[in-house]
Amino acid sequence: MNILALESSCDETAAAVVQDGRKVLSNIIASQADEHRLYGGVVPEIASRRHAEAISGVTRQALEEAGVTLNEIDAVAVTYAPGLIGALLVGVNFAKGLSQAAGLPLVPVHHLRSHIAANYLVHPELKPPFLCLVVSGGHTHIVRVEDYTRFTVIGRTRDDAAGECFDKAARAMGMPYPGGVHLDKIAQNGDPTAFKLPRPHVEGSPFDFSFSGLKTAVINLLHKAEQRGETLPIPDLCASFQYTVCDILCTHTLAAAEQTGDKTIVLAGGVSANSGLRSRMERECAARGLSLYVPPLALCGDNAAMVGAQGYYEYVSGHVAGPDLNACATLPIE
Repeated sequence: MNILALESSCDETAAAVVQDGRKVLSNIIASQADEHRLYGGVVPEIASRRHAEAISGVTRQALEEAGVTLNEIDAVAVTYAPGLIGALLVGVNFAKGLSQAAGLPLVPVHHLRSHIAANYLVHPELKPPFLCLVVSGGHTHIVRVEDYTRFTVIGRTRDDAAGECFDKAARAMGMPYPGGVHLDKIAQNGDPTAFKLPRPHVEGSPFDFSFSGLKTAVINLLHKAEQRGETLPIPDLCASFQYTVCDILCTHTLAAAEQTGDKTIVLAGGVSANSGLRSRMERECAARGLSLYVPPLALCGDNAAMVGAQGYYEYVSGHVAGPDLNACATLPIE
């Protein structure tokens, strides 16, 4: 079964063709990162306009690279939630038009579910149930994947997402957008024990996260140093910050696994590309005899191949939509 998948939830316009939820025939991404870098972050109105300009071209390119025509496509899958509402609407409306014109089923896909499904594309042996840490610029969740389309949230952030925390701390240190990537590189030359940073916790919810206080602590350190005319060792601050975030993420996830009894841990989302998180989780899982699956760097960020992977399982489960499908800026993964 060939799924034509579309993704436009933030600042990547993407289209892909995925076969049987596991094999990528094509995966085209038109990134807007260079333009948004001028403003220090994603500008929603600009993102929506660029999606409208690019979506037809990336779809055509995805079909050509896959070597298939619309007649060989079995369904159209599209990210409909969550994300920037204007950006999502571009993808959803294009997918609805394509679905109607070609007489193809329309499959709505949740963005976080598709991040988890990115792992199916490179790990053929991976099957539910398992425990997944989904960590990105807008979301931080510990999710138990009961089945391909059944999910239970074990923990979530109460304020900032980990990726947002990375980007804002990096911006405060003068790094360009997207800051998390630059912070990761600089941290590799720093001392992770140089700064003792707070590890906020949520009373009564041991698996939930809170990163706002940690972000504020870093910003306050920088402001105080500036007021005193001092210069902080940025590599050390980056390393300490990254170590703290990764420590929180790993500790919560492994504690959740101990409670649920899961022996398979999966990473997903943009922050799963972070070198500190990957190496720390590898060590901790190995020490506990747990299996760890991580997506390749190319599939950590937003892409349409992951939408096609999850779209396949949504379709075979009977989750299809009609022409009244609408986009949703926020929507639980369950």
